[in-house]
Formats: sequence, structure tokens, C-alpha cells
Amino acid sequence: MSTTKVAIADDHPLFRAALKHAVVECVTKEDILEADNFQDLLTIVESTPALEMIFLDLHMPGNDGFTGLTQLQNHYPDIVVIMVSSDDNPEIMQKAINYGASAFIPKAADLETISSAINTVLDGDVWLPSGIDAANDDSAKEHKKLAKQLAQLTPQQYTVLARIADGQLNKQIAYDLDIKETTVKKHVSAILLKLEVLNRTQAGLVYQQLMLTPSA
Repeated sequence: MSTTKVAIADDHPLFRAALKHAVVECVTKEDILEADNFQDLLTIVESTPALEMIFLDLHMPGNDGFTGLTQLQNHYPDIVVIMVSSDDNPEIMQKAINYGASAFIPKAADLETISSAINTVLDGDVWLPSGIDAANDDSAKEHKKLAKQLAQLTPQQYTVLARIADGQLNKQIAYDLDIKETTVKKHVSAILLKLEVLNRTQAGLVYQQLMLTPSA
């Protein structure tokens, strides 16, 4: 029987322990890796090609809202991502699903509920807490459209977009990524085309839609 490789990325040790317990209950044979910040998670993902599932804290260090979720989907589209957070705002939960998460588990959830969420995802379905349905209104369609557009970017284009949103100039981006400025300009042109925007400022604003005010 093959081993299911899972990464738990959360800066709260107690909740990591609860998730670990739930995974052990749901998966027959598992290998669980842990990270308390997004950069360490990326290191785990890069060094673990067989990774199948990630539990990602919405507000953990290095992850601003849904930027981590969309980055993972862009760079590693085959990995299932489950969002977790103490922020149980229904709108935020729905956004997570719209942007491509397979579930959103509130940190207040008990072990039985967490296990139910994991089993639902393992069965190939999307899970949200009882009473909350994935929205299908205009805003949901916009979120899904943005997720699809971001997924079309190459990993380097995604990286360039994030730096544009951070206010970096082409010269700065070229230096940091160790590429030519003309290459950055080509990436920017492709980004504008794929996001259907006219300039860098609009592209940066599109990316910033993924961010949230820090909570817990």
C-alpha cells in the first residue's frame, strides 16, 4: 500500500497536532511533514515530489490571504490544498473554494468535523462547514475567473506578478531573479495579456485582491 504524503502548514503547534491526529485517523498509511511558515512549506513541497495534500493556514507567516493558495496551484497544480483558519467568515470560506481550495476547515472545528472534511476531500469532493454553501453569484464567477487566469501564468510569470504587486520595478525584479530586464518585460506583457488588464498597476491590483487583513 502506498504512503500518502501530507504537509501541515500552520504556525500554531496545537492545531498542527489536531490536524495530524485527524489525518492519522483518515489515512491508512501516511507520511506527515510540518511547517510553521510558508517559506518552509515551499521547501518541503520542492523536496517532496510525491506530496498529495497540504493543509494551509490562511494567515500564517509568509502567506497573505489566498496568495499562498494560488501560488501553490500555479506551481504545483496536482496538490490538493485545504485551507484552515480561526477566521470563520462565510464569505472568506467561499472565496477559498472559489480560488481552488478543496475545503476550508475552521480552527474551532472538533476532531470529528476535521475528519469528515478530510474524508470528503479524499473522496474527491469539496467540503465547507455545515450551513455554508459554495456561492455561485457574480463575485464567485469573478474569483473563479481570476483563479483560472493565475493558473495560466508560468511559475516565473506568477513570481514577477507578485513582485509587481509589491511595487518593484522591472530592473529590481531582474536583479532579484537573476534574469535580464528584457525577459522581465516579456513576462509583464504576457501577464497583462493573460489577466486581461492594460498596465502594471492594474495587474498589481488584481493580485492584491487575493490579500486579506491579518486576523489569527
